[in-house]
Amino acid sequence: MQLSSLNRNQTLNKMKNNTYDVVVIGGGITGAGIALDAAQRGMKVALVEMQDFASGTSSRSTKLVHGGLRYLKQLQIGVVSETGKERAIVYENGPHVTTPEWMLLPMHKGGTFGPTTTSLALKVYDYLAGVKKSERRTMLSAKETLNKEPLVKSKGLKGGGYYVEYKTDDARMTIEVMKRAAEFGADILNYTKAVGFTYNKKKKVDGIEAIDAITNTKFTIKALKVVNASGPWVDEVRGADYSKNNKQLRLTKGIHLVFDESVFPLKQAVYFDTKSDKRMIFAIPRDGKTYVGTTDTFYNNDKTSPKVTQEDRDYIIDAINYMFPTVNVQDSDIESTWAGIRPLILEKGKDPSEISRKDEIWEGKSGLLTIAGGKLTGYRHMAQDIVDLVAKRLKEEHKLTFKESNTKHTTMSGGDVGGSANFANFIEQKLKPEMYHYLPESDQRFLIKKYGSNVDKLFSIAHAKHETSVNGMPLSYYAQLVYSVQEEMVMKPTDFMTRRTGDLYFNINNVEKYKDAVIETMAKLLNYDNAQITEYSRELEQKIHEAKAPSIQVSVES
Repeated sequence: MQLSSLNRNQTLNKMKNNTYDVVVIGGGITGAGIALDAAQRGMKVALVEMQDFASGTSSRSTKLVHGGLRYLKQLQIGVVSETGKERAIVYENGPHVTTPEWMLLPMHKGGTFGPTTTSLALKVYDYLAGVKKSERRTMLSAKETLNKEPLVKSKGLKGGGYYVEYKTDDARMTIEVMKRAAEFGADILNYTKAVGFTYNKKKKVDGIEAIDAITNTKFTIKALKVVNASGPWVDEVRGADYSKNNKQLRLTKGIHLVFDESVFPLKQAVYFDTKSDKRMIFAIPRDGKTYVGTTDTFYNNDKTSPKVTQEDRDYIIDAINYMFPTVNVQDSDIESTWAGIRPLILEKGKDPSEISRKDEIWEGKSGLLTIAGGKLTGYRHMAQDIVDLVAKRLKEEHKLTFKESNTKHTTMSGGDVGGSANFANFIEQKLKPEMYHYLPESDQRFLIKKYGSNVDKLFSIAHAKHETSVNGMPLSYYAQLVYSVQEEMVMKPTDFMTRRTGDLYFNINNVEKYKDAVIETMAKLLNYDNAQITEYSRELEQKIHEAKAPSIQVSVES
């Protein structure tokens, strides 16, 4: 139970009473990757996250571990090459949270890509990204393109490119990397905000001041090195340190809309350009839904809860109806939405879509290390780069030596399934309809796919109940909830329903159906008092309200 809500206080006390080699600020995918890399090398690691893990950018992406074809268009060759190779590593280390997804790139008269440029771009993409033979691109005729996806606009269609991207669950990927870091000994807390730094006599950072948001207590964590990996909050965190540099973040917002497949029956993922500004966006089928995004606009508002505006929705709906004219979706068809922020490094005079997705490391006079920029796909390499620097500084300043990074060959938690090629076999081997007869085979299959080699723990939770439903929840849902409290540091109902299950985005009906049962069960497991029950219930209602389109929103008391 290394990442358990039930022993959160023990972790808190440990952090107060230890000196760490490195403390990481930020519990998104970058922070999780850093904690894993450092802990695996033998460093004593602490990590704090002011909200829930992955609650910022790392749960609000397009849910793709992709090589960045559009960066090729901008001649960002290095970004394409590195992220393409990292994509294969991520898939191998976590096949339960990453799945190959064939992507259709339709080509129309007057569109961004013509047949020659598309063929060349995809060939270069395959080469740079080191794509395996079975997944290399093919070029399709107009007829073949429509066979793949009949909803694509036929007027002016010249053909299509067909290539592989990788679909992921970004929040679950972050959690699995975080759990593996904990398994290597990292001490990790969510709902713990870094509010300042401590310094030694040489004015070098030697720790952080933090506030535990659950108990509202302030405490100090001492460390030889501090890494700021707080994503959109990088500049605020650096603002508490005396050393400055001229680098700044430029935040951009991206939004996604979700439709039921009965409204938008897409059968094939499509990457297409919009009519209005020729930006490229994705339409992706997923678990009975179709989601479409993303936008790319400069953003300066509330970072903790970015909103989807009417303008955002109109832009995506116009794009859908342009590329898929027979679908004719309307605002009232939107089932749920999400908005996320990209923390990019400021490049003056550039349009949001043109700013580089490259990551950078900054080192302040105080010794504070900051990492910013980058993409979900490149998290492992980013982590390796900054932990290499941490190791170098610890050797120079404290004569400490550590192992080299080995995360290239380190599975995420749940990823011990015998490699990606064996995952289908692993699923069949784990099915036990007789032993776990209270769980339908479809539910067992769902849990194995989602939790990989951790599934036995969920089966045990379910097995102990011997009934098909608990508190009005299906047994499989109950098992996920208990597991997320025991093993994934879920503190609030929104953590579970947004980031551990993804239901707020992809099955909002489940959220409304089971919210009371989830709150009641969590209240018992985590000893909520009445004030917490009220606060967390209100928070969940607010999140449901925000995720829904305005035309179907219900009023929420303020």
